Amino acid sequence: MTVTPTQAQIEQLIAGADPDEPVIMLNLLRFKEHADGIDEGISGREAYERYAEATAPFLSRVGGRLLCAADAKQMVIGPEALEWDMALMVEYPSRNKFLEMATDTGYLQAHEHRAAALADSRLIACSALPSARLDRRL
Repeated sequence: MTVTPTQAQIEQLIAGADPDEPVIMLNLLRFKEHADGIDEGISGREAYERYAEATAPFLSRVGGRLLCAADAKQMVIGPEALEWDMALMVEYPSRNKFLEMATDTGYLQAHEHRAAALADSRLIACSALPSARLDRRL
């Protein structure tokens, strides 16, 4: 189960690119059937909804925004079993702003809902492609 980054991953995030360039975080989420910790008694999805609601002010404060949220429905390419329940893409003005939010004391309290909700997750730092380059690739 992976729901928080290691110190080495944080250091790689800082060193991986210009810390002031925008970053899109791709979140792949697998919910627990039953949340634990502070959200015991509800589903993992419900606990994640609590996390999302509690996180919104922190995301807004650093200038971040949700680009896309989607429920996973069917594996088309890859292992037969559906590995993820949801995918999110969240844009931050910079890696520094992401880290500012991720280390905020209030956010860390809200993060307890995320830990209670998730059986597993992936968080992948991405850079947007210019739309002209993207159009040629499709």
